[in-house]
Amino acid sequence: MPETYVHKFDTPVFKGEISIPLGLYIDGKFVDGANGTFIDVINPSNGKLITKIVEGTPKDLDVAVAAAQKAFDTTWGLHTNGFQRARLLNKLADLMEQNADKLAAIEALDNGKTFNWARTTDVDHSIRCIRYYAGWADKVQGKTIETSEAKLVYTRHEPIGVVGQIIPWNFPLQMMVWKIGPALATGCSVVLKPSEFTPLSALFMAALIDQAGFPAGSFNLVNGYGGTVGQAMAEHKGIEKIAFTGSTLVGRKIMEAAAKSNLKKVTLELGGKSPSIVFDDADLDEAVKWAAFGIYYNHGQCCCAGSRIYVHEKIYDEFMKRFTEHTKNLKVGDPFDPEVFQGPQVSQQQYDRIMGYIKSGVEDGATIAVGGQRAGQEGYFIQPTIFTNVKPSMKIVQEEIFGPVCVVLKFKDEDDIVAQANDTIYGLAASVYSQNVTRALSTAHKIRAGTVWVNAANMLYPQVPFGGYKQSGIGRELGEYALDNYTAVKAVQVNLHISL
Repeated sequence: MPETYVHKFDTPVFKGEISIPLGLYIDGKFVDGANGTFIDVINPSNGKLITKIVEGTPKDLDVAVAAAQKAFDTTWGLHTNGFQRARLLNKLADLMEQNADKLAAIEALDNGKTFNWARTTDVDHSIRCIRYYAGWADKVQGKTIETSEAKLVYTRHEPIGVVGQIIPWNFPLQMMVWKIGPALATGCSVVLKPSEFTPLSALFMAALIDQAGFPAGSFNLVNGYGGTVGQAMAEHKGIEKIAFTGSTLVGRKIMEAAAKSNLKKVTLELGGKSPSIVFDDADLDEAVKWAAFGIYYNHGQCCCAGSRIYVHEKIYDEFMKRFTEHTKNLKVGDPFDPEVFQGPQVSQQQYDRIMGYIKSGVEDGATIAVGGQRAGQEGYFIQPTIFTNVKPSMKIVQEEIFGPVCVVLKFKDEDDIVAQANDTIYGLAASVYSQNVTRALSTAHKIRAGTVWVNAANMLYPQVPFGGYKQSGIGRELGEYALDNYTAVKAVQVNLHISL
């Protein structure tokens, strides 16, 4: 029987005790792993051990897939109607609301994002997302198709079966609900692998799912490393569809494994190098604040982060003056401090990766206008960083850094900025700042990206689809579009009176 971790919080923003089960969640029970091994969970604010979770293995994954298939064949899938699925999802949302502060505290503890951002953004959005898909559960339907009066032809959108879902460490709770929401709403059985860096909110959510009364096996969770459990999930022939959020490099590996095994359906939400475009007629104060939010939100650990900031040459100097000052005033520190905007990076590995890019920028001749150094004496804190005097060929311009680091470049006109903005292998998101709606929309339509914000950044809603062009992924999450990822369309043709 796996242990339960109890953490006592005594912070300015949250005081209380939280119990988190540490095992795998398979077939309605928390269980130990096949190998009896564990994974350390580290606090990114100080680099110290929080607890150890049970490590899953490919053997455990086999058990979870079998449980998911059994549930799909007997108690879930088409055996539970849409109205009942909606009630269960709404019950889960109710439980999330009752435990909202606890969920935010867990995110701040093992991810490092600030409690205030986690509470007002991550948790609230996640609750709305579950309720949104609860609303869809009894509205997944096909259509009748006219062929002739001698036939009745209609389509059914049936749950695809057992699905595997691999979520990242940057938005553990949000990415979990983005995936389980449409999957459970359509009647699919789920096997989820959370990131080994930030598994605690997913484990807490598994307990809430159990409390909500979902049938055993309809949702399963297997902790583990990407190279073992993640790889086994991509290769598993009992999984009909896999969803992954993470790096483009790993996305390629998952797509390859899916193709080589059973040609499972794949959706990928991958990397980005999003442009923020500031025209000379923009509201400069607002553009500065939104551009900063676009890159520094969630410590820059955001796939749609606006890490390439392009400013019209006429206002470049004034923008840089205000943007530099704004960046200097962002407070970095304890995620439970209500005055802090930016907490630590998620891990030593990610800290080292970001600092490596900063070093690369300096070696390539770019200028650090602000930041570029460690913040504090312990943990994985990095100062918000601005690079200027950069060239398009530099790594810091072309590659996803996934940290609080941006580059600021000039542009001349609309044709110039469209060419520069689209000069990337990615196409996840972009922001355009202009008071001229015609110019803003014309530019937005020319950017090769799945989401374009006008006079805003990083604004996401459960009902609005999200996904990328080019190497930023395949398919869409959120909105009605996400339902298509988890259903198979069946055409039924009934002969009424055609004789041979």
